[in-house]
Amino acid sequence: MWIADNWKDYEVIDCSKGEKLERWGDYILVRPDPQVIWDTPKTDKGWKSRNGHYHRSKKGGGEWEFFSLPEQWQIHYGSLTLNLKPFNFKHTGLFPEQATNWDWFSEKIKKAGRSVKVLNLFAYTGGATLAAAAAGASVTHVDASKGMVTWAKENAVSSGLKDAPIRWIVDDCVKFVEREIRRGSHYDGIIMDPPSYGRGPKGEIWKIEESIHPLVRLCAQLLSDDPLFYLINSYTTGLAPAVLTYMLSIEVASKHGGFVQSEEVGLPVTRTGLVLPCGASGRWSSTPV
Repeated sequence: MWIADNWKDYEVIDCSKGEKLERWGDYILVRPDPQVIWDTPKTDKGWKSRNGHYHRSKKGGGEWEFFSLPEQWQIHYGSLTLNLKPFNFKHTGLFPEQATNWDWFSEKIKKAGRSVKVLNLFAYTGGATLAAAAAGASVTHVDASKGMVTWAKENAVSSGLKDAPIRWIVDDCVKFVEREIRRGSHYDGIIMDPPSYGRGPKGEIWKIEESIHPLVRLCAQLLSDDPLFYLINSYTTGLAPAVLTYMLSIEVASKHGGFVQSEEVGLPVTRTGLVLPCGASGRWSSTPV
């Protein structure tokens, strides 16, 4: 398992009965987590003295309950400064377990000894984009949500990366990739973090189990002649690490050689010393993973 254990401004303090108790900088949040099926005593004082609590509804969705929480605040990861804003469906604008992937590809970029072009699809608020840019890559950041791209730009400014070589694109990721293939564009690194379910600009339904392999195949056509890495992340519990390994092996390693490895991704839990699973990632790279 790949564990995001280099955080100083974030931690999972405890988790029990479908919820996790988290510290985001100076603030304590309680949010639902479907992986937390165990029932252990909620003894930490944070369970009662939290600053925000997202309550799931049995009808679907839910709502936030706030206790002295600002509308927006910041946390840091290495040289990055990331803006947080609690919004719909429990989210804060950051998936902290992804830091283990940021560390991995940042090291690949720094050691490449050459200019590196990276494509980040379903790029959300830009954590991976900024990590790649901070490591020295030029990045194309693509997300279908204009609001998310705006948020990512704010994170770039906060991180001192306003003038970094980042191309910001609001577009459907599949359509963008198809156009890039027609243009003859190529990238040394590809990052994708697709949703489990979604709709395209014309109402097209995206189901990850049906759509992920065709997209991986398309993106493989965008790799340069000397590619560096290819990263897939999935929160879908049905998409096991071995599935990611299989796709990367047949679509990337079969042409470029290199190394493929996939693992669960997780966050350390302070109270128990155990690890909370947070999906899976598949990694291909030209050098040992």
